[in-house]
Amino acid sequence: MTTNLAAKAEAVSNGHAVLEPLPADRKIVFEGVSKFYGEVLGVNRVNLEVSPGITSLVGPNGSGKTTLMNLMAGLLRPTTGRISVLGVSPNEPELLFDHVGYCSQFDSFPRGATAREFVEFYLRVHGYSRQRTADMAHAALERVSMTEAADRKIAGFSKGMRQRVRLAQSIAHDPSVLILDEPLNGLDPMARAEIIGLFRRLADAGMHLIISSHILHEVDMMSDSVVLLHNGYIVAEGEVHGVRDEIGEHPIQILVRCDRPQALAARLFEHDHIVEARVHDDRGGLFVKTRRPDEFYLLLNTVIVEQNLAVESVGPVDDDLNAVYQYLITSEGGQH
Repeated sequence: MTTNLAAKAEAVSNGHAVLEPLPADRKIVFEGVSKFYGEVLGVNRVNLEVSPGITSLVGPNGSGKTTLMNLMAGLLRPTTGRISVLGVSPNEPELLFDHVGYCSQFDSFPRGATAREFVEFYLRVHGYSRQRTADMAHAALERVSMTEAADRKIAGFSKGMRQRVRLAQSIAHDPSVLILDEPLNGLDPMARAEIIGLFRRLADAGMHLIISSHILHEVDMMSDSVVLLHNGYIVAEGEVHGVRDEIGEHPIQILVRCDRPQALAARLFEHDHIVEARVHDDRGGLFVKTRRPDEFYLLLNTVIVEQNLAVESVGPVDDDLNAVYQYLITSEGGQH
């Protein structure tokens, strides 16, 4: 990945003009930010500027992604350093709410609430009128394709539907900054493509989207820039176009939970980018190793329809994913 600093240096050396920096009210800025939990490091000496568009935070578990997002959303205070979100300090929560929407990875809802009630309650807490609240909630649920289920109780929803409700809540007040912690968890391949399309439309309209994701193929597909974290440090930052090239020779292992893994394996083996397909020990899933995950996900959508498969979940295998992160970190020189 090309770092911002390196890209600017290359532009100057080639005789191209370097764009003027965005004004403070159009950027999210971290200046020397560190966060410690007692003696445990969350993030350390973070200097970062986030411009409009989709910025993906990637890194293994414990790398600091969620800490960075919680600092940005005002849910944590930095131990040292300064943060500005479109010119507003996270120490001003009333002002910050006008700018920021936050979608946590944690799955928790009030007992007995419907999707519509959940989103409306969130808006009423922040002072919107009842009619305005109803209109805003309906518009948000419509954007995530949840209007038909809006008056059903969330307790009966699938994981993917609950994820959509949380996303609706985060965009209901039309924020300028959307912070999304693993927003694609629990979504089937078709729903993932639909939600990624929504993210892209929001970004193209000038919004800031900060997304953490474990699925590098999707990071590559939807992002304008990537921030790679490791042990609380930013080890690389820049445009996303290099991610696929970096991992092209490193096969990725994906676990597909479905009702007929043997049938899926037989269909996948017809394609040369599939390195390995192995049925899980519990016979309820298939481990797939591929060198071209983008082609695999497209193929999987086709096979699901053709074979009428019931797919419970699709995601990378953690041990294999950590190996990919380690490869990327090593390729960046391992410098903090």
